[in-house]
Amino acid sequence: MNISEEAGNLSSLIEYQGGSVVSKEVIKKEKGTVTLFAFDKGQGLSEHIAPFDALVYIFDGQAEINIAGRQYSLKAGQIIIMPANKPHSLKAVERFKMLLVMIR
Repeated sequence: MNISEEAGNLSSLIEYQGGSVVSKEVIKKEKGTVTLFAFDKGQGLSEHIAPFDALVYIFDGQAEINIAGRQYSLKAGQIIIMPANKPHSLKAVERFKMLLVMIR
């Protein structure tokens, strides 16, 4: 499906894979990116720092997100902003899908 030409459902644009983290870049521009992720239960991204602000929208499942030592539990329908240059990590409490919007 080419989502630039027709309406789509976020959940149907990316599928879970057992024991994996799957990503799909939807938009890549000089000023930012939009990427879909699907995390299987127990999977995650280790702590890292990004030079840009990032908005995370959870649209399926549940995730733990740690930002600068503070832990947040997010479920479907919730958003959080991970500020630039602050260490953060993500872990799937249960499998989850998210939309990541990075602004440069």
